[in-house]
Amino acid sequence: METYNVEGILFPRPFRIRRFGHFGFNIPSIDDGLDFYTRLLGFDMTDMLHVKTLAPPEVDTSFIVDDRVPFLTHNSDHHSLIIAHPSFGPMVGNERAGPEITMSHFTWQVGSLEEVANATKYLADKGIEINRTGRDMPGSNWHCYFQTPEGHTCELYYGMEQVGINGRSKPLGYYDRRFESEFPTPQISDFDERDAKTSAGISMEDGFERRHFGDDRRYNVAGTLLRRPFKVTSIGPVAVFVDDLEESIAYYRDLLGFKVSEIASHRGHEFAFLRFGSEHHSLKLYPVAARSMLGLNEHSKTVGMGLRVGSYKQLRDAVEWLKAEGVTFIDQPAELSPGMEYCAYCLDPAGHCIQLFYAMEQLGWDGSRKPVELRREIKQPWPEALEALDDSYADQDFMGPLG
Repeated sequence: METYNVEGILFPRPFRIRRFGHFGFNIPSIDDGLDFYTRLLGFDMTDMLHVKTLAPPEVDTSFIVDDRVPFLTHNSDHHSLIIAHPSFGPMVGNERAGPEITMSHFTWQVGSLEEVANATKYLADKGIEINRTGRDMPGSNWHCYFQTPEGHTCELYYGMEQVGINGRSKPLGYYDRRFESEFPTPQISDFDERDAKTSAGISMEDGFERRHFGDDRRYNVAGTLLRRPFKVTSIGPVAVFVDDLEESIAYYRDLLGFKVSEIASHRGHEFAFLRFGSEHHSLKLYPVAARSMLGLNEHSKTVGMGLRVGSYKQLRDAVEWLKAEGVTFIDQPAELSPGMEYCAYCLDPAGHCIQLFYAMEQLGWDGSRKPVELRREIKQPWPEALEALDDSYADQDFMGPLG
């Protein structure tokens, strides 16, 4: 087997996925989408693009119903969620994607700029059509976009801009370092870029100011007063419908390096749960034939997205609070959440299923998962407190203050 030297470690491909990065949803009402993900779920806005304003004069934008593109985040990454109107089509990548593709893209972060460049060549050599490569603005992430078997756009990226305590994103004066095609390496660091822009009279204070949403209510979340009684601390797993389960498993396993953690069965259908690290899964593949049976959006190949909150208490409080705010919750089979213990499912304004949870099973050093019989029994109604397990709260990695 051919191997590649990735910063001193030999891998079967010239990159290594480190984490799930961000995603984009196409939502018919930008205002409804903003309200759901900001006021209700607690994402902040770090940028707002107006496509018609930024597009070159020769580009036809008349077909776009709403050209606002909000960039949202739950942490210090410039963005972890992008919202766009369906008329804009997929935000990035393959413009030929059909109307059932309501997630514009989902992304995986690799460890270096060199890995992005090498991944682009590797995927092209494997016969994968590269939709585009370069550097995005806003966000500053170096990327490679390509197509998945089910029609989604996937992105490998490096170098997401961080929005610090001053709450400012990079201003438009930085956008001259956006790349629309293959880029040379090495590149200057972001700090050298900042120094050069500052010397040229471009101040970070001119950038978009991070915006928080919510009313005057404050809730005690583990000692910090927040606008809602919970905090989203990570995103993922991502879940998509696929036409051919075996083909899609092979694609993510052989091409991108995922491993199958578990295959679950429910009412005659099989569902695959894949991982790239020690978490039980970061990617869920559902057969499209099960879409109607599960009561999910029959006009989308996107199942939805997982959002982790900081604790079991926050999960209980989130469900109660969101229900009081009018959010629609649905039931899903327990078999489709292996390794996740207690979780709840709600719908966003476009019908995407949002899975709220607080814990993800960690696999052992040899890649073995916990035997089914040793998993915690889910009780109804949910108990106020749970007995500690060996890995309880051992998988939390949120950096920085909750708010």
